[in-house]
Amino acid sequence: MVAAVAAVGSSPWWSVAAVPLGLLGLVGGADLLQRRHSVLRNYPVLGHARFLLERIRPELQQYFIERNFDGRPFDRDIRTLVYERAKGTDAEQPYGTERDVYQPGYEFLVPSMAPCPVPKTPPRVRVGGPDCKHPYDMALLNVSAMSFGSLSANAVLALNGGAAAGKFAQDTGEGGLSEYHLRPGGDLIWEIGTGYFGCRTGDGDFDPAEFADKAAHDHVKCVSLKLSQGAKPGIGGVLPGAKVNAEIAKVRDVPEGQTVISPPYHRTFSTPRELVRFIARMRELSGGKPTGFKLCVGSRRQFLSVCRAMLAEGTAPDFIVVDGGEGGTGAAPLEFADHVGAPLTEGLLTVHNALVGAGLRDRIKVGASGKIATGTDLVKRLIQGADYGNAARAMMFAVGCIQAQRCHTNTCPTGVTTQDPRRARALDVRDKTPRVQRFQEATVASALEIMASMGVTDPADLRPHMLRRRIAPHTERSYADLHEWLEPGQLLAEPPRSWAADWRAADPDRFTS
Repeated sequence: MVAAVAAVGSSPWWSVAAVPLGLLGLVGGADLLQRRHSVLRNYPVLGHARFLLERIRPELQQYFIERNFDGRPFDRDIRTLVYERAKGTDAEQPYGTERDVYQPGYEFLVPSMAPCPVPKTPPRVRVGGPDCKHPYDMALLNVSAMSFGSLSANAVLALNGGAAAGKFAQDTGEGGLSEYHLRPGGDLIWEIGTGYFGCRTGDGDFDPAEFADKAAHDHVKCVSLKLSQGAKPGIGGVLPGAKVNAEIAKVRDVPEGQTVISPPYHRTFSTPRELVRFIARMRELSGGKPTGFKLCVGSRRQFLSVCRAMLAEGTAPDFIVVDGGEGGTGAAPLEFADHVGAPLTEGLLTVHNALVGAGLRDRIKVGASGKIATGTDLVKRLIQGADYGNAARAMMFAVGCIQAQRCHTNTCPTGVTTQDPRRARALDVRDKTPRVQRFQEATVASALEIMASMGVTDPADLRPHMLRRRIAPHTERSYADLHEWLEPGQLLAEPPRSWAADWRAADPDRFTS
């Protein structure tokens, strides 16, 4: 504007600056008004640099592939795949794989010479054992645990709205049950952590009356007790007081403005038997809804102690969610994220086989959580022992996350992981809600298409021999050969030598190391 006035009032040479500056002003105004791109709403004009780099990225990637940059071949950018599916523009890629298929660790699924038609309706998983009064039919892919507080209100609204439209479930995370989880009407898995947020007394203990009141809500379909998280098992969380505004304080039942610390352990139980009893109590308080727990697997012996407790008590959880050590979070010590906790593959194999061997697998469904972003990921986890999957990071991509890695600073550039109202407004709920639905729908459809190519229409028919892993440049083996698979009730009858010592030492009355 100043340049335009100067051009009229003093020298026409000012028009040289007035024209481009005026155009930039128009672009900036359009960026602020548009609703498709969160980055442009928070960073008008400047944000276009990101999209310019995205347009030239394939050429840069090919340049580095041809020169074997850093000694490693490039994988396809998973984030780009999620964006494409969320926007409904997913398409085939030319020229085949960019993977080194002879590199040890490469895995592939086995196609059939007699593929099946792709099911028109995705199968669902019935969650609810004999003690459950209200079983829930779980989708094959759902929104994994992410709390309001770590996510913005708009991000939670978009995720739950997508879940409502696509008929899948959203895990609330341990940060409490907020109006943003409830308003869109999507199915919820209410997660209770060590802080008992949303159902806690003033002293931080579990409040059964408040829990029963909230668990009775129609949108709450399941209740999950969080024992540990894949990215930081064995430690609690910290929410800085600066982020505990009045709204978050109300949702979590904590004082406003004070730092909130989640302890690393639960107050309500200290032994496997007490854990199993507490889960049964939560199920009763919820009116008989499916109740289970989530953990990052560590000691096989300790998990077997929980199995012994289930057998001794005559009751069991309705589901168990296995969180892999490769799972992400916005706040975790680097050493924990990199070195503590079993990866998802090992965790699933442990839990699945322990439940099978103890004769409990038929009454407990197993969920998998840890970098599930594609149909291939989902099929692999089903083969490894899961009944369904949960995705967190990929769902964040669907609502606009660009992995700026500023989650802990409250300055997320796309409004996904911030409580700053100005930044959060950049995430337009009406635009991002259908993206969540489209991503989930396309990913499940991809998984069904892959299974059909393997000659399978029902996930229950997937078998370990259908997934193979290269263990040397010219040697590959199936999962049926690489891993031990127990028979139903085998631990009760005659445990194999590799499990016998752990099974004998497993104690339902203490977590044996």
